[in-house]
Amino acid sequence: MSFDLVLFGGTGDLAWRKILPALFQAFRHGTLPGGGRIISVARDDLTDEQYRNRIQSCFDNVELAKRPAPDEFSRFAALLHHLRMDLSQPQDYVRLADMLKARNADSLVMYVATAPSLFTTVCEQIAAVGLNGPTTRVVLEKPLGHDLPSNRAINEALRHVLREDQVFRIDHYLGKPSVQNLFAMRFGNALFEPLWRRETIANIQITIAEELGVETRGAFYDQTGALRDMVQNHALQLLCAIGMEPPINASANAIRDEKLKVLQSLKPWSPDTIGQHVIRGQYAAGTSQGHAVAGYLQESGVAPGSTTETFVALRTEISNWRWAGVPFFIRTGKRLAGRNAHIVVNFRPVPHPIFKTPAGAANRLVINLQPRDGLELHLLAQGAAQHQTEPALVPVHLNLDFDQRFGTERVGAYERLLLDVIAGRLNLFVRSDEQEEAWRWVEPILAHWRTDPHGPRPYAAGSWGPSAASAMIARDGFCWSEEM
Repeated sequence: MSFDLVLFGGTGDLAWRKILPALFQAFRHGTLPGGGRIISVARDDLTDEQYRNRIQSCFDNVELAKRPAPDEFSRFAALLHHLRMDLSQPQDYVRLADMLKARNADSLVMYVATAPSLFTTVCEQIAAVGLNGPTTRVVLEKPLGHDLPSNRAINEALRHVLREDQVFRIDHYLGKPSVQNLFAMRFGNALFEPLWRRETIANIQITIAEELGVETRGAFYDQTGALRDMVQNHALQLLCAIGMEPPINASANAIRDEKLKVLQSLKPWSPDTIGQHVIRGQYAAGTSQGHAVAGYLQESGVAPGSTTETFVALRTEISNWRWAGVPFFIRTGKRLAGRNAHIVVNFRPVPHPIFKTPAGAANRLVINLQPRDGLELHLLAQGAAQHQTEPALVPVHLNLDFDQRFGTERVGAYERLLLDVIAGRLNLFVRSDEQEEAWRWVEPILAHWRTDPHGPRPYAAGSWGPSAASAMIARDGFCWSEEM
């Protein structure tokens, strides 16, 4: 199957850090369909050869195992082309259309890795030159809007020129192997689903922690913040994967229907619950990996006195029969004590303990997303009973490390998602009604913060965020996973 993949923003940061390395890995693994062509589109005036040389030098910055050998890159580079375009100029789209129609590939992928303000323009212009045919697929990166009205406006504009099944709203967390194995664990095995409910689960925690600050993205991040950047998309998609009912089959719409029901069941916000159950923070100067680092307000591109949050912790519930009363805790932030993304499912203690156990010991399931993928099942087992007057249990855990079990050359998130786009598989992409429902849920928080005179709580870089986040979860009698 031949394909053309047009990469709008082909000289940008996302292109060389994520998209092109993922396409190269698919090429290396032999899973990228033959007869492919990758066309970079950007303002840069480059020949094909100059573009290939630039990308080759950029590949020196990706992790060692994913760097191509010279002969590998030369074969991959034959797929790369560059077209200089001003995305605001209609006549430039005519040149693109001529280039694509001359080849008439079996499928056409338009990857819009640009500022969100250009999404509507690009989609309208490709339709104006007839590039929105039935085999066209358009990939849109987050954030899709900055609030509910802007998200609706973008989706409405898309509906005028594309069918819903032609739009691939990408959330790379859904492509992570651990998230795929979460679906497999829940719906492919009989072991956990009977326990996956309020009677046996005490609470669920979702943590997405980053050690880095905003780096060179200060100007972008200052207009976005952690709630829009991480909670509205990544964290809520993980919550849906945990909380959804079993779909009737593995089709895209069956899965997305169940995720939508979770978003619609999230307990709505009031001013009181936002004040009690939502904590926002902003990192101050501190220490990260043994080095002194600046606070957020000292980062390049950040406005003086900015109140943009770099940390969010919140408590919510899914108001349905399966989950009523079970708190879901979400936490994400920059300049935290470690780079770690995981989901922790904490089970209730046994109703009548007959063994001596350490304080706070309980069963829990940990789904690790980064830096390593895997599952940990924490249990209690008999300890050194011969030296004790009564039976005692000690914590033990079973560890399934996906890298050790399946090898480190497994398909990465972007690689998996890009191959799905080329093949037209929508299972791991977000539908417009899901996205709008997520925006609807976070909108009251954004509105509250706009009138809140207190602003974000400061926390030292290299810590786990404001102490108020620990106090929030403690009110339910729980603690965050690193405190267990």
